[in-house]
Amino acid sequence: MKELLRTNDPTIIAFASALLDGEGIDCFVLDANISVLEGSIGILPRRMMVSQTDLFLARATMRDNGISVSD
Repeated sequence: MKELLRTNDPTIIAFASALLDGEGIDCFVLDANISVLEGSIGILPRRMMVSQTDLFLARATMRDNGISVSD
C-alpha cells in the first residue's frame, strides 16, 4: 500500500473515496479513528492508501479533480 493523500479535512477523504470507487480503485483510510485520541480537534491528518498498481491512476484521478496528492 502506498500513501495517496494526507489531510485533516474529512470531506476530502469522503470525496476522494467516492472518486476512487467510481474508478474501481480500492482504498484504505489510516488513522480514521484517531479523533478518539485527539479529542476531535482535527490536528492529526488521516492518510488514504492505495495499492502500488493503482497509484498512478489514483493520483491522476485526484489531480483531475483538484485534490493535492502525496509524492
